[in-house]
Amino acid sequence: MNTYKKLGLSIFFDALGYVSLVFPPFDIVWAPLSAYLMTKMYKGRKGKVAAVISFVEEALPFMDVVPTFSLMWLYTFVFNKEKANIAKA
Repeated sequence: MNTYKKLGLSIFFDALGYVSLVFPPFDIVWAPLSAYLMTKMYKGRKGKVAAVISFVEEALPFMDVVPTFSLMWLYTFVFNKEKANIAKA
């Protein structure tokens, strides 16, 4: 999947998570779905860890303001760039 497509989806999924601020029962559906989507967007161990964090963050009341998907994108494509470049060499 394209890097910027993942960024767009991350922003969309984070915005979708804000729905529960207006309609709290949405968390019942969104928490497990966000965890599933996180594992599909980011493979391996980091995707699984991010999925657990996403599930907990969405399941807890008033924690929905944390942009988990966007933070994961930043970690993967901005902050972890050095490790990715070393792996390619």
